[in-house]
Amino acid sequence: MKGTVGELGEFGLIRELTSRIGDAPAVRLGPGDDAAVVAAPDRRVVASTDMLLEGRHFRRDWSTAYDVGRKAAAQNLADIAAMGAVPTALLLGLVVPAELPVTWALELMDGISDECRVAAAGVAGGDVVRGETIMVSITALGDLGGREPVTRGGARPGDLIAVTGWLGWSAAGHAVLSRGFRSPRAFVEAHRRPEPPYPAGPAGAALGATAMTDVSDGLIADLDHIAQASKVRIDIRSAALDIPAQMSDIGQAVGVDPLHWVLTGGEDHAIVAAFPPETKLPARWRPIGEVLPARGRGLPRVTVDGAAWDKAGGWDHFAG
Repeated sequence: MKGTVGELGEFGLIRELTSRIGDAPAVRLGPGDDAAVVAAPDRRVVASTDMLLEGRHFRRDWSTAYDVGRKAAAQNLADIAAMGAVPTALLLGLVVPAELPVTWALELMDGISDECRVAAAGVAGGDVVRGETIMVSITALGDLGGREPVTRGGARPGDLIAVTGWLGWSAAGHAVLSRGFRSPRAFVEAHRRPEPPYPAGPAGAALGATAMTDVSDGLIADLDHIAQASKVRIDIRSAALDIPAQMSDIGQAVGVDPLHWVLTGGEDHAIVAAFPPETKLPARWRPIGEVLPARGRGLPRVTVDGAAWDKAGGWDHFAG
């Protein structure tokens, strides 16, 4: 479709966006009324919200609109899975300049809708407004299926730490893009379009996970959230972490230790969890560390091979 969103108008844009939304079992009433109706069989709703801002979280010269849509949906749906819930629906808030090509907005919606299909969720509704820059705001919903939510606060000394999904791939892809390259493609695509292991969240809950989170800010940073909430400390075994040969090659080319990406790179949305030590984990879960008793104030809550990780890393929106 040619033209800009300003030429199409608010209601024309909404009509075109909603025409690209598929059906989902949990969405009983979708876009078109004052509010949506989403089934909640568990009678509890897991909810999470997040935003992507152009220039801060994505660049149009690095990512297509479709990539941005997939990423926006994925980072929110991953939060639902990390609570041990099944994603059911999401709501979209979209801010766009009037001069934005209509095709960009429609491709964004295609990406959001396709990522929802991967997670077996649906787009229930949303809103669009005019602004000076593009902002994509997503609110995701999920169902616990009768289980208790797995929070960050349940890890106990003696628990093992295990992860499923990719670690450091998005950070390596960002390093490649930052230097003007577009390959190795697998790592660039991991940055543009993460692939969270959605089924692993409910599966981890069923296995008895005592604490769980998705890796959005970096492994050390996100394990620190668990350690703080659980009042424990966590030690990571670096030898247990998977560093593919191609990631090592990228690190050598750009002068970065790839372990740094694995420990501090976010946006892969792997799922990391604490489990009782006797848990028999399926092959998809890789044990990478253990939960230990807390120690004195001022000491790191998360260590690597028993020592503090002294290199900067992890995502903080307000850090210098």
